[in-house]
Amino acid sequence: MIQKIKGTMDILPAEAVLFRDIEAVMREQAALYGYGEIRTPTFENTELFVRGVGEGTDVVQKEMYTFVDRDESRSITLRPEITAPVVRALVEHGCFAEPLPQKYYYIGSCFRHEAPQAGRSREFFQFGTELFGSAAPEADATAIALGHAVLSRLGLRDVTLHINSIGCPSCRPAYRRALVDYFLAHEAKLCESCQKRLQSNPLRLLDCKNAACVALAAQAPRTTDCLCAGCAEHHATLGQLLTEMEIPYTRDPHIVRGLDYYTKTVFEFIAEGIGAQSTVCGGGRYDGLVASLGGPEVPGVGFAMGLTRVILAMRQQGIADRAQPAPALYIAALGDPARHKGAAIVERLRRQGYYAECDLMARSLKAQMKYANKIGARYTLIVGEREIETGQAQLRDMVNSTQTAVALDRFTLPE
Repeated sequence: MIQKIKGTMDILPAEAVLFRDIEAVMREQAALYGYGEIRTPTFENTELFVRGVGEGTDVVQKEMYTFVDRDESRSITLRPEITAPVVRALVEHGCFAEPLPQKYYYIGSCFRHEAPQAGRSREFFQFGTELFGSAAPEADATAIALGHAVLSRLGLRDVTLHINSIGCPSCRPAYRRALVDYFLAHEAKLCESCQKRLQSNPLRLLDCKNAACVALAAQAPRTTDCLCAGCAEHHATLGQLLTEMEIPYTRDPHIVRGLDYYTKTVFEFIAEGIGAQSTVCGGGRYDGLVASLGGPEVPGVGFAMGLTRVILAMRQQGIADRAQPAPALYIAALGDPARHKGAAIVERLRRQGYYAECDLMARSLKAQMKYANKIGARYTLIVGEREIETGQAQLRDMVNSTQTAVALDRFTLPE
């Protein structure tokens, strides 16, 4: 038997109902904040992610699904994230010539070759937002508020917002030097991965999950200790805005995010109780990304929210149950003429917007009624030879256990 590839998932109809409900909330909430939907290809030129995400990141070095195109003329990568593709699309189509700010959201799949575990798969699904054009902390607060609103509408509890600032190109070099000097003094205690990251991407040492690295990171210099005056003011103002918006938050110096394009604000929404992969939403500001991908100097801020992790948190809190849609009518038919009549009636009802079913299996009447009850049909209509001859049938209300005579040719469901 051929099975699914490790790290992927099959979303069957019962779970797809939950995915659709969550996505509906995300789309509705994004619209309230003025975000329009954008869709980009599932695969892109590899150079996009090397330049946009960062050549020294774990994503580019270890996790991307990259292959040579069939004509061997270019390297192609399944997208490991969607912000860089969105920027590429907007630059390519000249969208930044339009008035700013511009706000976009997406829902799509991403691919990373990581060890599968609860909340982490190799194909995963993200809802994300991008706001371009404003360097003001109010834009950061808008992005955070949208993420907070989505998680609140989904009914999630015990989700905490953690914020930090990792500075800008002016102040980050000083912090990088302080960080490297600190960890060099303890290099022997670092895990093998962090020893390799020490010179190429030292910020990543702050969110390593190795116990020894966690202990060292707790005493490491903080990003906020090295901020320039502008970044410090931006970070302080963001905190004031969140307080005025009544969005609780924690300042967390260990929030750094894993992609090179982040500047200034970084943030995560963390759901307690779902295990190691507890970050259900993460994002921040990326003021240099558009220019690095060939566009104008346009600042940006946004986030990505993992649908699978959101569902994991909802299940842990007992709020993920969803019922399959139940038909308004099931027609139990006896004999070919009755099945043909039933098929015509349900098609007419479907065109009127009703979910209706009829027998497709030539079952006995008893089996059909048992099936109608199992799928939760509100009404059933039994059609046989006598009903075809008289043009009359009995409509049974499955909730109230009552029956009403109806004309088959003019049949409509009760209001």
